[in-house]
Amino acid sequence: MDERPWVDGLTIGDALRRRASEHPDGEALVFSRHGWRATYGEYDARVDTVAKALLGIGVGAGDHVAIWATNWPQWTILNLATARIGAVLVTINPAYRPEELEYALRQSDTTALFLIDRFKSSDYFGMLDEVCPELRSGLPGALRCERLPKLRSVVSIADPPGPGMLAWARFLGAGLGVTDRELRNRERAVDPDSPVNIQYTSGTTGRPKGVQLTHRNLLLNAYYVGMAEHLTRTDRVCVPVPFYHCFGTVIGTLCSMVHGATMLVPDEYFEAGSVLRCIREEGATAVYGVPTMFIAMLEHESFVAGTYPSLRTGIMAGSPCPVEVMHKVIDELGAREMTIAYGLTEASPAITQTRVDDPVELRVGTVGRRIPGIEVRIADPETGEALADGEQGELCCRGHNVMLGYYHMPEATADAIDPEGWLHSGDLAVRDPNGYIRITGRIKDMIIRGGENIYPREIEELLYTHPAVEEAQVVGVPDPRFGEEVCAWIRLARGAVATEDEIREFCKRGLSYFKVPRYVKFVSEFPLTVTGKVQKFKIREMAAGELEALA
Repeated sequence: MDERPWVDGLTIGDALRRRASEHPDGEALVFSRHGWRATYGEYDARVDTVAKALLGIGVGAGDHVAIWATNWPQWTILNLATARIGAVLVTINPAYRPEELEYALRQSDTTALFLIDRFKSSDYFGMLDEVCPELRSGLPGALRCERLPKLRSVVSIADPPGPGMLAWARFLGAGLGVTDRELRNRERAVDPDSPVNIQYTSGTTGRPKGVQLTHRNLLLNAYYVGMAEHLTRTDRVCVPVPFYHCFGTVIGTLCSMVHGATMLVPDEYFEAGSVLRCIREEGATAVYGVPTMFIAMLEHESFVAGTYPSLRTGIMAGSPCPVEVMHKVIDELGAREMTIAYGLTEASPAITQTRVDDPVELRVGTVGRRIPGIEVRIADPETGEALADGEQGELCCRGHNVMLGYYHMPEATADAIDPEGWLHSGDLAVRDPNGYIRITGRIKDMIIRGGENIYPREIEELLYTHPAVEEAQVVGVPDPRFGEEVCAWIRLARGAVATEDEIREFCKRGLSYFKVPRYVKFVSEFPLTVTGKVQKFKIREMAAGELEALA
């Protein structure tokens, strides 16, 4: 049995205080794009400044504070400052449009919003004006918005602010009258089991659900994930994943802090060249990303295999990790101790992870073992009964990583967490006798063709071994005869050529006849979320629409 982690029983604010007192001169944060660096002592002091400012504008314990921004330094500081005073940070997807923004702010009962001015072609100030036109004539800190009745303050991280917004400097000034004693009193009252974060899931159907996570949820997850990577104070972790997502919020910012490592942020959003440059210039020892990010790095014009000597470990997660891509990351990028983590937002997020000293075949063929302190079982999707090793069923988990529930959604919470406390992932998996788990598909991704169950992952893994295939996604599309047929979308490697018939013949050599894609389409890109995850439901919709148009 592992010893009790040092973070257990602490709040996130406590954990930073402890880290800063033990390691004040250690470099905590580097934001390359912003030219911004801070030691742990400076980090802790800046969190105090922002925490006092939050108190100064009237943010109370349990109040919900939203942030709508890309990877700016202020994002990280707000993340810990809200935690320090017992407020709840609501993370807003940078890709949201006005309707989605309105829904998230209203559903979460947000009282204060922090935002940047724009992201690529998205005008944040303009979109907020659509949702809350009263902001134009409102007084900063005394907002009254018909569609967002709880919202009182809007603070601009970018300079200059929009109409009715507090500038960042003016916001900081609001904390000048708050004493250290007032801050400490608020800090001491925070319960480690209270909610600290609401993250909206990007579900494939229905409205997004606000996942409520606690200090203990996040700190224990960050601790165990970092332990699996063998992170120490000497590590420098490159984090190009977006902060708003659980990968960035927990495995990025908190994991580095808990283990005293340096967090390196190459840019405000993922750009392969910036990541490679950051690894080289900052001596990154670890790098995080989803498979599409690693593919982009390996394909980038500046990439030269074997020229990243500092790199040792990292995490590939967020979607199934193709075996061939993982081999390239280990052999060509040089991350010889790369790990795979698997989880979901509702699980804080990690459920399983490989370890740096696992044999390569386990580190590329499984998603590892359960993280310590939680239970994992494979259950029959129909009956809920536990299945034996080697049998495919739904992966469920129970323990310190399970969310409190969905905010204001008791029925959805009851659907996700059963009466015995098991969180149902919706993913199909098989557990080997050695405890390692292989994700075999998603229940709703399963294709049923003429009564045969087909799991897209099996077909995708075969396609990745074709020399012309760079990336592949397999979905089911409607068929009047068989119910569904197999459709493969394929992105070819640079300079490669292949035909639809060639792909089918290749599949026939490795798959049963009913698994061979009837439809093959070559594409230059896939629909992605802002985190880089492929949106299979959109591929299904687009493919079905194209076939219907041709009928």
